[in-house]
Amino acid sequence: MYCRLPACSLSEQTVWQTAFINMNSFKVGNVTFGDGRLTIIAGPCVVESPQHTLMMARECAVRARNAGLDLVFKASFDKANRSSVRSFRGLGMEAGLEVLRQVKEELGLPVLTDVHDVAQVGPVAEVVDILQIPAFLSRQTDLVLEAARSGKAVNVKKGQFLAPQDARNIVDKARAAGCEKLLLTERGVSFGYNNLVVDMRSFPIMREFGVPVVFDVTHSLQLPGGLGHATGGQSEYIEPLARAGVACGVDAVFMEVHERPERALSDGPNALPLERMQSLLNTLRDIHALVRR
Repeated sequence: MYCRLPACSLSEQTVWQTAFINMNSFKVGNVTFGDGRLTIIAGPCVVESPQHTLMMARECAVRARNAGLDLVFKASFDKANRSSVRSFRGLGMEAGLEVLRQVKEELGLPVLTDVHDVAQVGPVAEVVDILQIPAFLSRQTDLVLEAARSGKAVNVKKGQFLAPQDARNIVDKARAAGCEKLLLTERGVSFGYNNLVVDMRSFPIMREFGVPVVFDVTHSLQLPGGLGHATGGQSEYIEPLARAGVACGVDAVFMEVHERPERALSDGPNALPLERMQSLLNTLRDIHALVRR
């Protein structure tokens, strides 16, 4: 499909082509990625309890609906890469997946969760809509291939150690296994010790691969290992970074949200407080509409 492009420089024309011609769009439940709409992927870092997870899913859904944005709910049944062996990891696969199943059945939301091992892919794919490959595992070929063969949509977080152009290899692996429902996520790149930085060039670079691109704004504000026994974070910068990402033309914004981040069992320092979510979503909606015009 081709269209007449407005008069612009070669570099600007390339951006237009990438944005509107070559993008692979697909549906996940009632949400479509890659068709020009902005989607929100949000929820707590980890399944803390059935009650808390369902409450957060309802609250996130209300705020997304109020902003006129589609929502995919996210929560991990297991956080396998915690800093300390004493850190809370979640309820485990069986109990955690049962909670995510309740979210789908009771609220009708598409659900995303992490897989860390090839053996987890089959059971998890029976429950959730999007399988997520954590950033540290983005080069694990067997895991990427198994997720790609599952028939579910796959979101791969670009590793903190990868340049955006290197993410093309992830796309090639997934497509070789027959996966056409693929998302790539930017979550910051290592910048010295205990710090991450976001290169805004990564969004148009990765969109050139023909896949929708997600901006994980809250993990981009982690301070990995910054508390010694745990990861720190700078949640006060969530709003400006999210605004910048949407202005760059991302397809979705990923954010971990908690009603009381200071009491969160995982990733509290970089989580968006629930009370700030509505205002942020309204702003992102307006920026996205402006960019599309």
